[in-house]
Formats: sequence, C-alpha cells, structure tokens
Amino acid sequence: MVERYSRKVMSDKWSIQAKYDAWLKVELAAVKAWNKLGFISDTDCEKICKNAKFDVARIDEIERTTKHDVIAFLTSVSESLGEESRFVHFGMTSSDCIDTAVALQIRDSLELIEADVNELLGALKTRALEHKNTLMVGRSHGIHGEPITFGLVVAIWHDEIKRALELLQHAKKVISVGMISGAMGNFAHAPLELEEFTCAQLGLGVAPASNQVIQRDRYAQVLNAIAILASSCEKIAVAVRHYQRTEVYECEECFSPGQKGSSAMPHKRNPVLSENVTGLCRMLRAYALPAMENVALWHERDISHSSVERFVLPDAFITADFMLSRLTGLIQNLVVYPENMMKNLNLTGGLVFSQRVLLELPKRGISREDAYKIVQRNAMKVWADLQEGKKAINENGESLYLQNLLADAELRANLSEAEIKDCFDYNYYTKNVDRIFKRVFAE
Repeated sequence: MVERYSRKVMSDKWSIQAKYDAWLKVELAAVKAWNKLGFISDTDCEKICKNAKFDVARIDEIERTTKHDVIAFLTSVSESLGEESRFVHFGMTSSDCIDTAVALQIRDSLELIEADVNELLGALKTRALEHKNTLMVGRSHGIHGEPITFGLVVAIWHDEIKRALELLQHAKKVISVGMISGAMGNFAHAPLELEEFTCAQLGLGVAPASNQVIQRDRYAQVLNAIAILASSCEKIAVAVRHYQRTEVYECEECFSPGQKGSSAMPHKRNPVLSENVTGLCRMLRAYALPAMENVALWHERDISHSSVERFVLPDAFITADFMLSRLTGLIQNLVVYPENMMKNLNLTGGLVFSQRVLLELPKRGISREDAYKIVQRNAMKVWADLQEGKKAINENGESLYLQNLLADAELRANLSEAEIKDCFDYNYYTKNVDRIFKRVFAE
C-alpha cells in the first residue's frame, strides 16, 4: 500500500493537470509581481488571481490550431477573464513560464525522492545494526578473502546511499531557480525586480543570468544525481542476487506464502525483486545521457531539449520513486542466513586466516618474501586437499590449513603451536567494527 500510494503521488506531480497548474502558478506570481511594481492595479490583480483558470480539453482544442501549447494555455486562461487578461504573461516568453514551472515540479519531486532515500537509509541502518556481528566471508574477485560481518557490508551500502542523497540535495539547490527575463534573457521588457519578486513568491532563487531558457546543465545535474543513486542501488541489488545463488545462499528475498518462482519448476525461489531493481536502475542511468546532450542548444536556445524532457523527467522521477520503494521493501524483508554464512566462511579450510599468519613472521625477523613462501605453500596444499575430497575441518575442529601450518617445520621454528592457533581467531577481524559503525552512523 505504501509503494502504490507513493507512486501515485509522484505520477500526480507529472500529470497534464499538474503541468498546467504549475504554469498558472508562475503566471499568477508574475501578475502579483507586476502589481507590486505598480504596473497592474490592485483591482485587476485581484480579478486575475481570483478568476484565472484553464480547461485541459479546451487547451487541446486550441493547440490543434495554434500548434503552440503555451499560446493555447494562455488563450484558455484568457477566456476565464475579462479585459484584465491583457496583463497575463506580460513581458514574458514561453520559457519564462515553462522553465520556472518545471523547476517547481522538479524541486517537489526531489523532495519525494529524498524522503524515499531516507526511508531506504533507515532500513539499511536497522539491518546493519542487526547484523553488526554476523560473521561472513569477505570476497574479492568473487573469491574468499578474510572474515567480515554482514553488518559491515550493509553499513557500506548505507554510507554510499548517504552520499547519493547529498548529491540529490545539491541538485535540488541547483535546479530551484526560475527566470522571468524575456525572449532573449536581456530583461528588455521587464525589470530584474519582476523576476526577483516572482521567484520569491514561488520559493525559488533566480538564475543570475539566462538566455531564453534556464541552462540545461542544471537539469543534467539532477538526472546525473538520480543516475548515481541508481548505480548504488543496483550495487545492492546485484549483491543480493549473488547472496541468493544456490551455491552461496547467505541471504534471500522474502518468498511469501502462495508466491510462485517458475511456471515449469515448482521448487524455484528467484531473486525477482532485485532483478527488477537492476533493470530499473539501468533505465535511470539511461536518462542521464540525453539530459547532458540537452546542455548544448543552438545560440540562445532551440527546442530540441523539449521533446526529451517531456518524457525523461516524468519517467525518471516516477521510476526512481518506484525503484526506491521496491528496494526498501526488499531490504526490510531480506532473509539472512547466519549459519550458511559461517558454513561458507569455513568452506576453504581456514585459508581466510592466511594474511594473519603472514604478518606474524616479519615480527620474528623473517623477510616478507620468505614469509609469503611459507604461508602460500601451505595454502596451496589446502586447495589440493579440498580437490581430493578431504574435509575442510577435521573431527577435532582443526582446519586443513591449521593442520598444514602446524606440520611445517620452518614455520614452527618461528611460531609456537599456541601462536599459530591464535591466528585463527575470528574476533581479530571484528575488533574494529564498533568504531567503523560510529563513523558511518555518527548521528
């Protein structure tokens, strides 16, 4: 229900009705600004602000003749007014109205996205704290490395999404400007104060300089911020997909009663949510490129950007809103299997402790090169033993790697049995998790 409601709110912000509502809001703000400057009388200002309205069907009808949506809109508005209609859009060009209105739509949409991201951050923080000390193996190149905790993995996700939020907040500041600067941006037909008064009423800043449009690098920053957010969200989704692989099976998307995974194979429980998030994030990144290509317009402007923005902006915001809601639900309901994490951690017979042993030898005067040879030759034996079907852990709870190290005369000449065994302590790898969490969750 939350997901459906959120999507509806976002889509409403980009409906045809919402577009013309924003246009009218800008036009009325300009009328009030002209009134403040003494150009429009109080009476005419009041009539316009009280009675001005539009009809979408009528706009469509007029546009079939004019082939110009702003003129069709203004004609519809004028039909709701008397002689005072002559002051609507006075000294303005189409983009004064459109770009200032779109800034309102983007700003308000970014506020919804910010709320979505904060909800995701909350879910990530909860799961990170829950699994702060849940041991698992860390991987590089997909290969087992050293022990970490699942909470640390999720804390890294949280830190990355928080940076994405900061980019969104910066982008909102960049886009939250309007303009009422006239056909060429030279304020020939209206003073700068008109722009300042109009934008102040709308809660916008003013573009210090503009030509016939708000410069499109501002739009590009917004869509690139969304694209970067999407990339980080996809990173999380891809991780979940890997963790759910049958051979790994350390985490799993919630599989609800009655849910089906395959039309042919009744046993399947597929990571469909994270796969869906992955696909949506690909689309969100795709919107960034045309936004950047819109920056270079002919001279003061052309209209090549308009067709792009008419679907890129609504699609990007609605898709991002849905994706974030879906990912948040996935994280909140993610099923974690600590026992499988520990099973996988022990899968390589203690090889995850190799660096710990390596670092002990230089303390005893052994060169790093010689230490590496000692540690690696015993590690390579473990790989061979595992291929031969030997158990990773014997009946005494000793790993293959520990057994090999204890039998190595050169190593034993430098480290005692107790010192070698001490290298196989999981707590050594989690001793700084609390301090890392204080960095990540400082608030």
